[in-house]
Amino acid sequence: MKYSIIVPVYNRPDEVDELLQSLCQQSQQDFEVIIVEDGSKIPCNHICEKYADKIDLHYFTKENGGPGQARNYGARHAKGEYLIVLDSDVVLPKGYIQAINEELAQHPADAFGGPDAAHESFTDTQKAISYSMTSFFTTGGIRGGKKKLDKFYPRSFNMGIRKDIYQELNGFSKMRFGEDIDFSYRIVEAGYKTRLFPTAWVWHKRRTDFRKFFRQVYNSGIARINLAKRHPGTMKLVHLLPMVFTVGVLALILLFAVGLMLASFGINHMSKAFGTALCQLSLLPLILFSLIIFIDSSIKNKSIHVGLLSIPAAFTQLMGYGLGFLEAWWKRCVRKKDEFTAFEKNFYK
Repeated sequence: MKYSIIVPVYNRPDEVDELLQSLCQQSQQDFEVIIVEDGSKIPCNHICEKYADKIDLHYFTKENGGPGQARNYGARHAKGEYLIVLDSDVVLPKGYIQAINEELAQHPADAFGGPDAAHESFTDTQKAISYSMTSFFTTGGIRGGKKKLDKFYPRSFNMGIRKDIYQELNGFSKMRFGEDIDFSYRIVEAGYKTRLFPTAWVWHKRRTDFRKFFRQVYNSGIARINLAKRHPGTMKLVHLLPMVFTVGVLALILLFAVGLMLASFGINHMSKAFGTALCQLSLLPLILFSLIIFIDSSIKNKSIHVGLLSIPAAFTQLMGYGLGFLEAWWKRCVRKKDEFTAFEKNFYK
């Protein structure tokens, strides 16, 4: 058997149903599927039973320990030459496995990953979030499957690796946030070759509302500091941009507040005029950024509504990440707390 597809699951039976359905429709079927229920209160065993006679499917349960440990659990039961790790909220196009076969035949790799996209059936909010997570104007395009500002590292929503290398490196660590990037760094540091497979893409639902999306990217900001501590020298300019954006936005809001006070309560005409000008100047960068996001997203998604939603999605993505980054910097770098005492919540709770 060539591939073992490992999917950690936590309270997402409906999403598992869609993923398994897309796996049944693959043009090439040389794979097994391993579903690992990670302490879910809403299990998906009844969903898996629907597909038990359609694909080579194995269902396991374990106590809640986070997605990394669930993947490791699944890997211990895997029989494939390559392990493919997917998030439960992805759906695969029919040619996904075929694309991996072709990529490996043309350009062999020890580990690989593919980009993601928004499906037509996704809600407008999901499309806006997908745009924000892959756009050049928000992430530098490092997750969009195109030319990167930073070196590509496989992400766990769509990641493959030779099983023997997975075992050699002991799989995913017990990091609360960023365990997939930590694993990718360790793969590269061990001298193995990683590649982006641009044709092996998935539809990725991500989060369904901005509150959940904020928590996701906030945790990603925390992860970046933790990763820099574990892997010195991996912090790049592109990783600092959301923090710079966040500080800039907060500074502009402060300037606007000062300008508003001067415009409303200035002691003379000159001070009021200065306050009005300060308000206008502080809003101008935010308006220009919002306009760029709106136009670019509207064109790419062919929807003005998605373009409008992409504005709050972009601010949520950048400022959520930036605030998480700043909190982690304060706790880890200034207060010198370790990774686990600084952040006591686990991945799911």
